Amino acid sequence: MRVSFHYDIEKFRLRESRIIKKILNRIVSDARLRTGIIDIIMTTDEKLHGINKEFLGHDYYTDVIAFNYNKGNTVNGEIYISVDRVRQNAKKFNVPFRSEIRRVIFHGLLHLCGYDDRDDGGKKMMSEMEEIYLALSYAE
Repeated sequence: MRVSFHYDIEKFRLRESRIIKKILNRIVSDARLRTGIIDIIMTTDEKLHGINKEFLGHDYYTDVIAFNYNKGNTVNGEIYISVDRVRQNAKKFNVPFRSEIRRVIFHGLLHLCGYDDRDDGGKKMMSEMEEIYLALSYAE
């Protein structure tokens, strides 16, 4: 898998990209899919809100949006993350920022792997998977 991090936000760089990339590969492997090209774009609340409105027709703020470009069983896509929203959520849920950013990245990739959180069962499954991969990321 080629995972690239892009920054559309000033004064922010992810310091733990090696560990995160390792877990992203694990997520794809566990889903029995092949690895492809994943672009992770760190951006602002305003920019992600604009993307949400323009491409999804949703007029609200969110922490992550994933665009799936999969080909067959090869995972390809873009994951847009609002660093502003992740910071707010970390404070709201009283968790470290580094944990929340990892969780949101993993959440985006789970969507690219075909997981859905539109109903309670899907939300529960994705949340449990996020926690498993988050724990693994700290075991590395």
